[in-house]
Amino acid sequence: MRVIDLLHLGRGRVIASYEVDDVLIDPGPSSCLPALLDGLAGRRPRAVLLTHVHLDHAGATGSLVERWPDLDVYVHERGAGHMIDPSRLINSASRLYGDDMDRLWGEMAPVPERNIIALAGGERLLGGSFEVAYTPGHAKHHVSFLHDQTAFAGDVGGVRIPPSSTALPPTPPPDIDVEAWHESIALLRSWRPRRLAISHFGVNDAVDDQLDQLDSRLDSWSQLARDGGDDAFVAAVHDAIASDASGEQLLRYEQAAPTKQMYEGYERYWSKRN
Repeated sequence: MRVIDLLHLGRGRVIASYEVDDVLIDPGPSSCLPALLDGLAGRRPRAVLLTHVHLDHAGATGSLVERWPDLDVYVHERGAGHMIDPSRLINSASRLYGDDMDRLWGEMAPVPERNIIALAGGERLLGGSFEVAYTPGHAKHHVSFLHDQTAFAGDVGGVRIPPSSTALPPTPPPDIDVEAWHESIALLRSWRPRRLAISHFGVNDAVDDQLDQLDSRLDSWSQLARDGGDDAFVAAVHDAIASDASGEQLLRYEQAAPTKQMYEGYERYWSKRN
């Protein structure tokens, strides 16, 4: 397994892609395509596995299919349509990012339907070497993959940027579901993985500690967002990160999981329940 640092906006340890033999997991945005290709060093993947279709995870997929037209793309059935026709996804992201869209994420090219293999969860892929689980909570179309005792958990496994040990749940709108996320964490635990591989950032063997932090903060920050408001929420998140990070590390966390978006995700979550 290789961790490919995609050097998002020139900064290391923000977005990772994973190469496992000839399989690529979450290729990242097309703004990072040069770093991805450098990391592949001429190696050609036969398949792309997507944990979910958000731009920072899946945006480069169509560009890879343009390069390698027979590339198989595995994605949850609820996200498959967004890969075939990304216009709604792009329009939604454009409302969030505005003029920064191209700088942050680059182009999201469509993936032809013939390249898509839709997942529901429960499958075993590529000769049985990857087990698939449906793991919503961060997104309705999120899946995780288990391979050789490593759980590739996308964003449902949280954000934890080494050398810091602070793990936090990235909660941007529109799909945050706290109850579903707890269930997905329980499913990850049931795999009993030795390692957790996340997109933001890297592989670590502190699986129980990371998932414990996520379980706790999902609830405490959800309540704070509901009862305390924007300023109190942002302060609490920054305090948690600053407990063992400073300077450049704080910027990495903010780039990987913007605090304002985290608050907005909880705000939308609660609006659906009022």
